[in-house]
Amino acid sequence: MRVHRTRRAAVSVLAALALPVSLGLLAPAAHADDMSGPFGPACDSVPKDGKGSFDGMAKDPVATAASNNPALSTLVTAVKKAGLVDTLNNAKDITVFAPTNDAFAKIPKADLDKVLNDKAQLTKILTYHVVGEKVAPKDLADGSFKTLEGGKLTTKGSGESYKVNDSANVVCGNVQTANATVYIVDSVLMPKM
Repeated sequence: MRVHRTRRAAVSVLAALALPVSLGLLAPAAHADDMSGPFGPACDSVPKDGKGSFDGMAKDPVATAASNNPALSTLVTAVKKAGLVDTLNNAKDITVFAPTNDAFAKIPKADLDKVLNDKAQLTKILTYHVVGEKVAPKDLADGSFKTLEGGKLTTKGSGESYKVNDSANVVCGNVQTANATVYIVDSVLMPKM
């Protein structure tokens, strides 16, 4: 009788260990909401190694990391003109919605030049792209976030498809830097002026 109980106990233990494994095999694939790495169509253009790679950017604070990404050179120029490099690099646990060069190219050149030469307006626009907390991909599904500028950004979407303020698409999201989470967007976000 004792052998029978021991055998039954062993079978129960094996079944308990096997159940999570079998459930894991049957579970659906993870959604982008649950992903820990970068996602989105523009992530393919990020260099595989070096300072501009995901691993390289993770070692640097956000403004420095952005300066190593060729697709963000207009943003970096704007951040320098506004005098925000140290502010962004020294901030803790922030989220940056970073417009690509193509996003800035959507703005007529004369208008862009005017903004780049107006430090107060430029600072207002750039700080509108920054949230004072880390935002995870799952938080983008139906989010509302206060920006450093004082306004509000809204996000919605699922999987690997998210919009900011119903106007900008996240083209490469959940990029980690030493002090920030970055969501690269295809349009410049405009605060209420």
